Amino acid sequence: MTTDMAEAGTERDFGIVLVLSGGNALGAFEAGVYETLHEHGLEPDWIVGASIGAINGALIVGSAPDRRIATLRKFWRPSMLALMGIDTSRMPSVFENSRRTTAVAWTAAAGRSGIFGPLLSSLMPWTDDKPAIFETNQLGAELARLIDFDRLNTGPCRFNATAVDLETGNDVVFDNQRERIEPDHVRASAALPVAFPAVEVGGRWMVDGGLSANLPLDPVLSHPPARPTLCIAVDLLPLCQPLPTTLGEAATRMQDLIFAAQSRRTIARWQEAYAGRDDIQMSLVRVAYTEQDNEVAGKALDFSAPTIEARWAAGHTAGMHVVRRIKAGSLSIGTIGLNVV
Repeated sequence: MTTDMAEAGTERDFGIVLVLSGGNALGAFEAGVYETLHEHGLEPDWIVGASIGAINGALIVGSAPDRRIATLRKFWRPSMLALMGIDTSRMPSVFENSRRTTAVAWTAAAGRSGIFGPLLSSLMPWTDDKPAIFETNQLGAELARLIDFDRLNTGPCRFNATAVDLETGNDVVFDNQRERIEPDHVRASAALPVAFPAVEVGGRWMVDGGLSANLPLDPVLSHPPARPTLCIAVDLLPLCQPLPTTLGEAATRMQDLIFAAQSRRTIARWQEAYAGRDDIQMSLVRVAYTEQDNEVAGKALDFSAPTIEARWAAGHTAGMHVVRRIKAGSLSIGTIGLNVV
């Protein structure tokens, strides 16, 4: 399959939509899922993202197909140890937990270069002084450096980033088929209050799309493609996890439940809406980041290189399960209705 044909999906008899959820540093898992699809020529025709999912989606759509993995790696900066073949997952669990907890604390204080600044950096005079803990102007600069926005806006892959209007509370979908997407559209999708400041787009102040729907399925399921379609929805926050034993674990579990329950209700709502319809052919596969035994409280702030590589590898493995099912013909693509498989 040639690069251009793979990008446009012209050699498949079904379309692929990739839906990417929010989850901050957990988003490396999404990069791993995409890498597997990329390796097997399963390039998406449409990507919809919220928060870090919008960032990953823009990095993919705004890069030439043969540069997409390299672009994702430049953004995520995975562990050089892992790239050299050294397995950091075999470190003693006590040491690993300590390392990850320290990484969370360091990010909370120092920020993460290329995404957000140090603690209270939004109060500095060179920002727009909107109420927030961190500034994200550097994210806009990083996106402009890594992404070809002409390609993102005129290429064959459709791209949506979701956000919420801070004043009205209305859902907003930025769509490269209706408007030109710029770095601030993507930055707005990831502007989670009160950590990150709202972003002005078109005279409206926007915040994180994950506040309304962390797994942004509505843009796809409200206007499904005409051709048979496989929708691969990558969900970063697990619905089921062991009972928490500390206050930190309890706080993390609360966040998981809030966002994962959104996904469950959204899927159930669309299954009910599609029941009995014979005018759409959609198969939905939810790929969830469930193997989180090594994650710690504040996991969404752990950008340390070994953790990023571990999440990327977990996503790659999860993506392979989907690829195998596609090749085995077990996903019922083309069946009438909405099939959650």
